[in-house]
Amino acid sequence: MQADHSNPNHSNQRAFAVALVVCVVCSALVIAAAVLLRPVQQANRLLERQTNVLAAAGLLEPGKSVEALSKQLDSRLVDLASGEFVEVEDPEHFDARKAARDPTQSIALTPEQDIAQIKRRANYARVYLVWNKAGDLKTIILPVHGYGLWSQLYGFLALESDGNTVVGLSFYEQAETPGLGGKVDDPRWKRLWPGKRVYDEQWRPAIQLVKGAVNRKSPEASHQVDALSGATLTTRGVEDLLRFWLGPDGFGKFLAKMRKGGN
Repeated sequence: MQADHSNPNHSNQRAFAVALVVCVVCSALVIAAAVLLRPVQQANRLLERQTNVLAAAGLLEPGKSVEALSKQLDSRLVDLASGEFVEVEDPEHFDARKAARDPTQSIALTPEQDIAQIKRRANYARVYLVWNKAGDLKTIILPVHGYGLWSQLYGFLALESDGNTVVGLSFYEQAETPGLGGKVDDPRWKRLWPGKRVYDEQWRPAIQLVKGAVNRKSPEASHQVDALSGATLTTRGVEDLLRFWLGPDGFGKFLAKMRKGGN
């Protein structure tokens, strides 16, 4: 009977070498795919962003491409501390979420400031302007976000050129309770917003979400919208995030400049 002189260590080394080669090849394929797909991913993100902006402003039209409709949008970056427009390198790929995580591109908010529960706010924000054929400002579209019950809600608030009257509000990313807080995406609820005024006579954020139906005879009715039924914390989150972004730590200074005739 012939003894088995095979070396277990040699077999283990060979298996390890094969596994290593497989890992290297797979890693190379993943990196190559990421590099090759990056332009496609960036294009898709841009398309998604444009779609959401157009939806908030009521500019989506059946049968027309988002690319064609987006030619109406004048994309600008705003320094939130000053309210002034700014120029940066590669503005189309500016990522406010990424900037908010970078201490050199954002500020930490105090508990008193942070009513939207976002912790940090990027120094710059992207806004969109729509002009009419005469060259006059028609619509201002602002990105807004803040915490609801379970998630950060990301959306766009569209205002008329007075920087006060709502054209539309649309949330495109949220993970609230379906059928309750998730109704921030309900077209019926979003139809309650156009025409509402977000500031009072002293230009302080005044938007309110009230339980039950808004009393149209109330002097505050122009600032009020029906709350989301059964979703108290999501409703409060929407009100708080809007008040934050309309206030001095959000777009307050920018909107004040726009009301005075632009930057």
